[in-house]
Order: sequence, then C-alpha cells, then structure tokens
Amino acid sequence: MLERKLLNGRTEVTFVLPADTPPGPVSVVGDFNDWQPGIHALVPRKDGKRAVTVALPSSGTHSFRYLAAGDYWFNDDSAGDREGTNSRLHT
Repeated sequence: MLERKLLNGRTEVTFVLPADTPPGPVSVVGDFNDWQPGIHALVPRKDGKRAVTVALPSSGTHSFRYLAAGDYWFNDDSAGDREGTNSRLHT
C-alpha cells in the first residue's frame, strides 16, 4: 500500500506492508535510490505494519520494487501502474 503526502514541491511517499508478509527484512528499491537494496528498509510501525517514507519530487514518475530476504523481488499492486517487471508511481 502507498500513502502520499504533498509538501512544498515534493511528495512524501510511504511504502507500507503487513508485518510478516513476506517474512524477514524488506526494502523498497527503485530509480530514486539507484536500485540499491537496504537504503530504504521498511521498519515496524505502531499499527503492526512495516513502512518507510521516501521524499520524491512532485510531478514525476518513478519505477520501484520490493526486495525481501532470500532475493525475493515483488511489486506493489496498489501502485496501479507497471513498467515491465516494475511497479510505477506517479507523484
């Protein structure tokens, strides 16, 4: 699930996943972090889910995927758009 918040020429996007699906550590990787795993690792929230917030320029399109333990790559169906094997996010 994606949560968006508009702030002064940028969009804060929070990437949210259930606490245990998939199990183990998960990070969001995309063109906004040069596809580097671990830079934006999801952390537990008080509501029992895991999340990480990334500030992105407004009026852009970004490709991303999630990377979980065991080299398990997956998409975010709530993004609503895809480019090849990647989810796409419009800010």
